[in-house]
Amino acid sequence: MIPFNKPYLSGKETEYIQLAVESGKISGDGVYTKKCHDFFETKFGFSKVLLTTSCTDALEMAAILIDIQEGDEVIIPSYTFVSTVNAFVLRGAKIVFADSESSTPNIDVDTIESLITPRTKAIVPVHYAGVACDMDKIMELADKHKIFVVEDAAQAIDSYYKGRPLGSIGHLAAFSFHETKNIISGEGGMLVINDERFAKRAEIIREKGTNRSSFFRGEVDKYGWVDIGSSFLPSDIIAAFLFAQLENLERIQKRRTELWYRYNDGFKEAAANSLINIPFIPEYATCNGHMFYLVAKNLEQRNQIIDACKSKNIHPVFHYLSLHKSPYFSQYYIGDELSNSDFYTDSLLRLPLYFELSFEDQDLVIESILKVLKA
Repeated sequence: MIPFNKPYLSGKETEYIQLAVESGKISGDGVYTKKCHDFFETKFGFSKVLLTTSCTDALEMAAILIDIQEGDEVIIPSYTFVSTVNAFVLRGAKIVFADSESSTPNIDVDTIESLITPRTKAIVPVHYAGVACDMDKIMELADKHKIFVVEDAAQAIDSYYKGRPLGSIGHLAAFSFHETKNIISGEGGMLVINDERFAKRAEIIREKGTNRSSFFRGEVDKYGWVDIGSSFLPSDIIAAFLFAQLENLERIQKRRTELWYRYNDGFKEAAANSLINIPFIPEYATCNGHMFYLVAKNLEQRNQIIDACKSKNIHPVFHYLSLHKSPYFSQYYIGDELSNSDFYTDSLLRLPLYFELSFEDQDLVIESILKVLKA
């Protein structure tokens, strides 16, 4: 069987977990949490990072930090995971869905300004497949209209926009370390704080609304309840697993991008002959090898590809369903048709891509799909 995903273990995960246990502190903000924080702040130049139990939690923290209130409007692409939206719905926001680009599943930046109203509080661009949205245009709009930008960088570790790491451009950003991501901890996430005004409050929100972090740094002589918050910090056991992955970031990225470009080469001719579409990487963006997807002509062609692959015990998977047409939100949606989002819903197909995928298995995936396309 060739699965869609297979979590990769570097070999040090259980060793570091054992060391974390032996340290006598396995709750949040232990030795390995600090190691992970230092890694990200040094490697990518992030001003401040905080590990969280999930990317969802990081997004929920962001919604609290920018003070989302009942009736505030947040612009989000419809083609994304529900966590992107839920974080703001939980605070009472009105979601204003934007369409995707025709060339990529990323938010169509050229439509954003028409969606901005006096109630708009934030834009949440999603760097789909780790490929950057046009952040200059987004930040210009944010500055012009005095609204916040929260980057959903769940898939975007070690990916760049004009040389700048994704997650370092918006006011806040959220990353995921779910087992399907390049760097994993089973479940896990991280909030990046690029705007200094949020730094201290982020610590408080993450620690159940207390100033506990300040207390342990000796900045206050006791700690108490000073704000709203929740328990967003992960166990140091999770951080220990994550740090073992981070030590192997370059090796993991090299292998994943190598596999990505082999897929790209394998389907390049079929794309040139308009049999299928392959990912487009804008000149301002980089590829981090997170995901290789095909865009079929329609739902029927995608189903044919899936069926052919399954007959060979290959398991590609489709992805998001347009959130504006979801069972929960469709009753509320009153905006325009989002044709590109709906097209990706019916046509996008993700192919197996993981560290241990062999070239032989990858070639079987390519050959099986090309046979369908050329039939």
